[in-house]
Amino acid sequence: MSKVNKDMCNGPLLKQMIIYTIPIILTGVLQLLFNAADLVIVGRFGTSGSNAVAAVGATSSLTNLMLNFFIGCSVGSGVTVAQAIGSRDKERIHRSIHTAIPLSIISGIFLSIVGVIFSERMLELMSTPDEIIGLSALYMKIYFSGMVFSLVYNFGAAILRAMGETKKPLIYLVISGVLNVILNIIFVTVFHLDVAGVALATIISQAVSAFLVILTLTKRNDECKLEIRKLKIHPYALKKILLVGVPAGIQGCMFSISNVIIQSSINSLSYIPGLVAGSAAAASIEGFVYITLNGFYHTAMNYAGQNFGAGKIKRIKKIVGISLVLVIITGIITGLTVDFFSRKILALYITDSSDAINQGAIRITYLVVPYFLCGMMEVATGTLRGMGVSVAPMLMSILGVCGIRIMWIFTVFRIPEFHTPESLYISYPISWLATFTFQFIALIIIYRKKAKKYPETE
Repeated sequence: MSKVNKDMCNGPLLKQMIIYTIPIILTGVLQLLFNAADLVIVGRFGTSGSNAVAAVGATSSLTNLMLNFFIGCSVGSGVTVAQAIGSRDKERIHRSIHTAIPLSIISGIFLSIVGVIFSERMLELMSTPDEIIGLSALYMKIYFSGMVFSLVYNFGAAILRAMGETKKPLIYLVISGVLNVILNIIFVTVFHLDVAGVALATIISQAVSAFLVILTLTKRNDECKLEIRKLKIHPYALKKILLVGVPAGIQGCMFSISNVIIQSSINSLSYIPGLVAGSAAAASIEGFVYITLNGFYHTAMNYAGQNFGAGKIKRIKKIVGISLVLVIITGIITGLTVDFFSRKILALYITDSSDAINQGAIRITYLVVPYFLCGMMEVATGTLRGMGVSVAPMLMSILGVCGIRIMWIFTVFRIPEFHTPESLYISYPISWLATFTFQFIALIIIYRKKAKKYPETE
């Protein structure tokens, strides 16, 4: 195995994992800056003010619903490549990489067609307020027309992370992120394109990041080199990718379905001044906290994947312990910091409504402070997936996260005194804690079974 790839199977773990995780976190933060820049610039400089913020923000749960299934497949690509690297199987590495990229292109084309055709109808089903539905539909149609670039980048970045390369995706997103902000300002302030302008800027910047990731893979000089002329769907590699990716994608979709239902419930409370706009801005801020903790998900998954491929099962126990400690510390510090400065941060998004800022601050207190529970859940999920187990975390997440939230909406939320935004928000930390408990028990059971199956590694 070439030394170009990072060795995750030997040496001390703590320092390695911290160094590996930091670029992933920064990369995720930059990805979120695409949407945050959309909200901030269109809110401060656009012609529609807080309505534009609400219009862009109201699409997030729906776009995530449609996108998350295919992002799950990119997770399957990363796990498949990581396990192949751990087992030192060059042919398996080659087939996995050359199957993943055409799969991302096909998925992107399909998603673009569905998003452009059905976006307005889906917004109507979510009870999107009449005053913003036109702007929301316009944003979605333009945004989804560039899905190929988004998926190619995500699949390519997953492959690079599986190799241990986390810095280059970060560099590329710095480039595309700066470009996104510049184009946002030009399209909104010079050409007055409003929500259409920020959507167009996002597409162009994603195209740049996708191109750079593919260029990096084609320039490698090891067994992970991508050769465009050899792109082909290899049935066995596709099966391995989908065995992990499809359950991960279904889990992501179910998360999003519960969020769509909650967003619809928030829309039903639109008579509360500033709620929809404030919730949209707060959700964007929450995304930065989530993506920070989600970095430990990728670390646990890829470290577990390479060590599982190498048959080093005992090392996975240490990976889980270190990941949980790091995610708890990071989550508590990040959550309390964001809550303390919530109103000042919200003021970057919203300049024309104190009610919206108040509502956003309430949501941040209820959701962001206990976000470390979500991070713990993500670490357990990532470790299971790295070991090739994807159906179990999917089922537990459907029951624990989605089931609890949906049941909450149709029971507790319907009680008049609990028909409030705060009642909706509290269902999140309850669902995170329940799901982590289920997954951690499953992780212990599965780990013991794998350790018995590979006794020589103990």
